[in-house]
Amino acid sequence: MSRILLGVTGGIAAYKAAALCSALVQRGDEVDVVMTDGALQFVGAATFAALTRKPVLTSLWETPETIPHIALARAVDVIAIVPATANVLAKLALGIADDLLANISLAARVPLVVAPAMNGAMYEHPATQANLRTLESRGVTVVEPGVGFLAERETGIGRLADQELIVAAIDAALARPHDLAGRRVLITAGPTRETIDPVRFLSNASTGTMGIELAREALARGARVDLVLGPTLVEPPAGARISRVTSAQEMRDAVMACAGGADFAVASAAVADFRPSRTFAQKVKKGEEPAAIELERTPDILAELGAHKNGTFLVGFAAETGDGEANAREKLARKNLDAIALNDVSSPEIGFGTGENELVLLLRDGGRESLGRASKRELARRMWDAIVRLHAAKP
Repeated sequence: MSRILLGVTGGIAAYKAAALCSALVQRGDEVDVVMTDGALQFVGAATFAALTRKPVLTSLWETPETIPHIALARAVDVIAIVPATANVLAKLALGIADDLLANISLAARVPLVVAPAMNGAMYEHPATQANLRTLESRGVTVVEPGVGFLAERETGIGRLADQELIVAAIDAALARPHDLAGRRVLITAGPTRETIDPVRFLSNASTGTMGIELAREALARGARVDLVLGPTLVEPPAGARISRVTSAQEMRDAVMACAGGADFAVASAAVADFRPSRTFAQKVKKGEEPAAIELERTPDILAELGAHKNGTFLVGFAAETGDGEANAREKLARKNLDAIALNDVSSPEIGFGTGENELVLLLRDGGRESLGRASKRELARRMWDAIVRLHAAKP
């Protein structure tokens, strides 16, 4: 049995929250209901009180002696806000705490699920979309609305998601382990850029998405995360301590500054192996270009980490296009890693710049574990499942 806080806000879909509440109670969950003033304009508190056999909370001041927003935030296993209006999404994204539900959401350290429901124009407004992206970057589960008949006698997006989808999202949030609580995790992500002149550089096609998802998943499991991030347009998770870098040397310096005391380090960044031995202070014009650009090696960050692990469980990445497993195993041994994720980037459907990836985790003892092909967010979950298990089994 799980204890679920159901937050009901002021939209026409509030009546559907009663059916959801009933379904959760019938399957054996303990449900606490918190309603906003707006929600009370659509559904009476007595409805939810009858379903849960508990008083419905609507104000910070009903039982001030218990400090309800702290007590409930610590007591429940998950918070589900159904429906979530544009207004409450904005408050959650900005950290505004002007009612009981917003206070609980801000104080809680448990998974948060939101199911938006509103007029299609409001849902598609750039402000609402930006707020949803912010919440997702913090690990909030968003159950996207469906398309259908709306209260305004229109048909479009904004209809509350079907009940079974919301229940599935709640169950998925409840199932997430908290096995990195109190652990320090260091993650590198993204490409590096090695300057030729003020407008040109050597780089690669990495977007940093895989590493960012690994950071997001580690945060959701309770870790304190240092994310050293190369140039990318992908939004990193808000809860990580982020060091933004450009070159391989800058990444090396940032990594070494926060490597001490890390329980886990996952090096997913696509660090440039070479940099120009000479950079030009001004843009090189046509006709002035050198006959050749001489290159020199960049710092080998992963090898340096491997040489000074000091108890850190170290995982690397190998982006390969041929003889992948042999190359990855050689890298695993040479750089003193505990495991390495083999990432075949030869297919245009997976790897750099795509929504999906396919990973095989190669182990120090010669074993291998296929993580399969999936979204990068799902692969991050599978990879942390494997890393935590391997670390626990390490002698």
